[in-house]
Amino acid sequence: MFTRWGFTTVFDIASVLQNTTLIRRRIESSEVNGPKILTVGEPLWGKGGTPIYIKDFLGANHISIPDVESAAQATGRVRQQIHDGADGIKIFANSIEQDGILTMPLDLAKAIVDEAHRAGKPVFAHVSNNQGIEVAVQSGVDILAHTTPVDDLWSPPFAERLKAANMALTPTLTLWEVEYKGSDPDELKTGMGRAAQQLRAFSQAGGQILFGTDVGYIERFDTSEEYAWISRAGMGFQQILASLTTNPAQRFGHSTHSGRIAKGMDGDLVVLQADPAQDAIAFSKVRYTVRAGKVIYSKK
Repeated sequence: MFTRWGFTTVFDIASVLQNTTLIRRRIESSEVNGPKILTVGEPLWGKGGTPIYIKDFLGANHISIPDVESAAQATGRVRQQIHDGADGIKIFANSIEQDGILTMPLDLAKAIVDEAHRAGKPVFAHVSNNQGIEVAVQSGVDILAHTTPVDDLWSPPFAERLKAANMALTPTLTLWEVEYKGSDPDELKTGMGRAAQQLRAFSQAGGQILFGTDVGYIERFDTSEEYAWISRAGMGFQQILASLTTNPAQRFGHSTHSGRIAKGMDGDLVVLQADPAQDAIAFSKVRYTVRAGKVIYSKK
């Protein structure tokens, strides 16, 4: 799921922390090849905020992720998850429910973000509309997961405000293609156009972009579609390369040892089969993935 597509480090932004910790231990003990895994563990949502699209999954697998109903409860959850090994925290600033979109109360979001920041951990926010983005901005969230194609286009001042808040964006445009699948072709075209415009506005404002596809929730493992979409949204070769390397290294505090090819760095490298400066899809054509000087994927 990761090494085949050239990833030496990944940030998982929703899973069962105990399960992810076990996978991480297997990789670190060299039992299996894999990337370095950073994780938020279980995400936090407000009262009645379990997203409708995971309720059946949670029930079928006997997974309990409780709603967060108070600042004290939120603070306790954050402390416990960090104690248990979480590298960051994720909130659902918006949750998709049967009868619409539920937005997390600002005071709850702020309590979560403040506690995570006290521990030096980044906070991600799932957003579905611009009301959720407003909660993320006002609470001090660090990274937005997704654009919001169901809502208004992002004006230059709006995008500038996100940048001024030192907020990064993981666009996940392929997610929207999957979500719109089966809908009217015009709806797909409109939705993808809006998502692309929002990414373009953020990029033109100089906002920091972190590559991601929402794989795990979706089953599009091939990254070529995401490269194609973000390229159509106006991201050039250097911007895409930065979203894969220097941007995440800087955002997560690893820039002294990761994200660049230089003496003394970690030795995480990806060898491609073609030149991505000529075609962004070449970023998905991986020949070798090397982590800490060891080949963890080789194309047969």
